[in-house]
Amino acid sequence: MMRRLKISLGALLIGLISGCSDGTVDGRWYTQAQIDRGATVFADNCASCHGSNAQGAFSWRKRLEDGSFPPPPLNGSGHAWHHPFDMLMGTIALGGAPMGGQMPAFGDVLPKEDQKAAIAFFQNKWDKRVYDAWAQRSGL
Repeated sequence: MMRRLKISLGALLIGLISGCSDGTVDGRWYTQAQIDRGATVFADNCASCHGSNAQGAFSWRKRLEDGSFPPPPLNGSGHAWHHPFDMLMGTIALGGAPMGGQMPAFGDVLPKEDQKAAIAFFQNKWDKRVYDAWAQRSGL
């Protein structure tokens, strides 16, 4: 009974995150339309630092001279999958300074739907194993 409740709540949360539970890609929270929009949003706002394939900076784990960290990969090879959806959205909105980075805040620049689309774009690069681990950590 409790497991069914968790599954039902997880499905509801996925629907709320995506804004629609129909048409998701491979059972993930996002749609192909969000990925497509996210590709443009990412190219216009994120790729200059995180790379066109969300690969991040070469030595992203090593602090820079100013003590900040270079842009991490978002393609599933870094630690982004450790962060729940709300934290990913918060990092986009507030920037990377709270986490020791230099990423600018996009909360006043990008509408929430574009922020979600950017996440859909880079999460679509995650293989099933990484996405499933993220979903489990996130309680989906």
